[in-house]
Amino acid sequence: MSTVQCLRTFVNERLTAAAEEILGVFEKTIEVYEEEIDRQRRLLDIVLKPEIKLHRTDPPQPSVIKEEVLLDQQHCNQQRNFSLGQEDPEPPQIKEEQEELCTSQEGEQPLLQEEADIFKLTPACDGSEHSEHQSLHSDPYQTQSVAEKEALANISSESDREGSAVSEPDSDRKLLSHNCHVAESQGYKTSSCGNVRSTRSTEPKPNKKLYKCDSCSKEFPYMSLLKTHMRSHTGEKPFRCDTCGKTFKWKTNLNKHMRTHTGEKPFRSRICGKGLCSKSKRDQHVTIHTGEKLHACNTCGKRFSRGTDLTKHMRVHTGKRPHSCVHCGKTFAHGSYLTKHVRVHTGEKPYKCLLCEKRFAIRGNLKVHTRTHTGEKPFRCRICGKGLSSKSKRDQHVTIHTGEKLHACNTCGKRFSRGESLRKHMRVHTGEKPYSCVHCGKKFAHGSYLTKHLRVHTGEKPYKCLLCGKRFAVSSTLKTHTRTHTGEKPFRCDTCGKTFKWKTNLNKHMRTHTGEKPFRCRICGKGLCSKSKRDQHVTIHTGEKLHACNTCGKRFSRGESLRKHMRVHTGEKPYSCVYCRKEFADGSALTKHLRVHTGEKPYKCLLCGKRFAVSSNLKVHTRTHTEGPHSKHGLPENHM
Repeated sequence: MSTVQCLRTFVNERLTAAAEEILGVFEKTIEVYEEEIDRQRRLLDIVLKPEIKLHRTDPPQPSVIKEEVLLDQQHCNQQRNFSLGQEDPEPPQIKEEQEELCTSQEGEQPLLQEEADIFKLTPACDGSEHSEHQSLHSDPYQTQSVAEKEALANISSESDREGSAVSEPDSDRKLLSHNCHVAESQGYKTSSCGNVRSTRSTEPKPNKKLYKCDSCSKEFPYMSLLKTHMRSHTGEKPFRCDTCGKTFKWKTNLNKHMRTHTGEKPFRSRICGKGLCSKSKRDQHVTIHTGEKLHACNTCGKRFSRGTDLTKHMRVHTGKRPHSCVHCGKTFAHGSYLTKHVRVHTGEKPYKCLLCEKRFAIRGNLKVHTRTHTGEKPFRCRICGKGLSSKSKRDQHVTIHTGEKLHACNTCGKRFSRGESLRKHMRVHTGEKPYSCVHCGKKFAHGSYLTKHLRVHTGEKPYKCLLCGKRFAVSSTLKTHTRTHTGEKPFRCDTCGKTFKWKTNLNKHMRTHTGEKPFRCRICGKGLCSKSKRDQHVTIHTGEKLHACNTCGKRFSRGESLRKHMRVHTGEKPYSCVYCRKEFADGSALTKHLRVHTGEKPYKCLLCGKRFAVSSNLKVHTRTHTEGPHSKHGLPENHM
């Protein structure tokens, strides 16, 4: 059994035990309350349904009535305290009024007032309906005749105690019936248990006006809710963080974001105690322990741990795209996609690398870029085990082994291993150029082309050579430049084995084997193997030398020749040997020098097979075969 399953079983057992314990306590509390309610109902019946027998007898002793009144009052106070439970204790002002009432009953009021007080005090036991009962019971006694008051004054305490259990109900029915008539005349109804409720029904409120969204037809009861909802269509973010400047659609999201600066994590997991910055993240974190996924898609059955994830998933089935770009009108299924897309138009790059200060529009790209500094390669190829810095690069690398190209162009049939590559390729057919320069308005088919172009305006050169400190605007240019220091020649001719630093040089070299000369002189029609050689050849006809040295005035027909010449004045030697660290002003000089260390001799005599490290030495050697015996190089050794 896995750790998650054990944890789930343990949590279920604890929750079950806690639930059983809570239910047990709840049932006991219910029983106590039911007993108390029955007792209060019986007491209320005795108070509201008394049977009064009239006898000609002497008036009872006041002390007996006083004791009964006090006992009833104390009992009622106890019931009230019990029913209130843990509520605030009775205010001292009410207690003082009750004490004054008891004092006045003992010494000053006659028997009639004492019994009237009994009827006034007893309904107070009913808690919340005390004021209603008190008002309803006080009115009938005020309308009683003087004869009834005298009859009540002659009731003896003895006969009251003996006959109360037998004769109280009939008399009480009359009294309760009288009270009910009075209550009904005032707009109240009485139930069988003596409770009073209002018969004045409230009039139904008219339906509130609903505010409808013009974009998605959703309705809202308040204009403020509609305004908040509209931000999902317009992308408006009125709430800004004063610390980092990030904007939000809702203030609650700003409050959550502020906790990333303050480090506050007030919501703790009840299982592992981990602190989180919002309640939703805490609830989402708990599902890691429980493995619970409460939200299921009714279409495909896929389950989610959060309701928002299910809402976003449903747009896959419905095709709904509620978020639209205000610049180009393009729609998106998720707000985060719209936020990233808008940065294409604004050029905003809020994510900055702390090591090289390079900025990115997407946080994921910054994360991948940081791995170029740390050397981290967490994504490994399942076939060869090679580590790569991102998942997309790993997936792209796998296609090298499988040769799989799932994405095909419907126009030309060309296939691609990545969907992103296919989307970029389609712009070749459609001519779409969605990326425009904010400075000159030039449009580009790819975002990377726009990024490189912007550096023409800004002068930014983010790529620096670690050996000489020279900076470049394009990473490929830095990579090519590095070969001038290392002497690396990764491009090899399959025919003769010659190696080159640049692929363009290899392509030019291949024409020497094929005899292809696609570049023709516009003056004499001579064919040449490269454009640069054709341009250089044209200067033979024109005598033009456009490139002049500012130091000595010497002129050159090619810019490359001028750059090499300038090293004579500056003393710059950018080419260094990796073996002995000797430096050279020209790359060809370094190439010849390296053959001293490697012993390479790429130039072979076709007549005798002898090999040479330098082409000029081969040329001199060839003359020994082609020139006569009296030539300088063809003389015998004794004539030299």
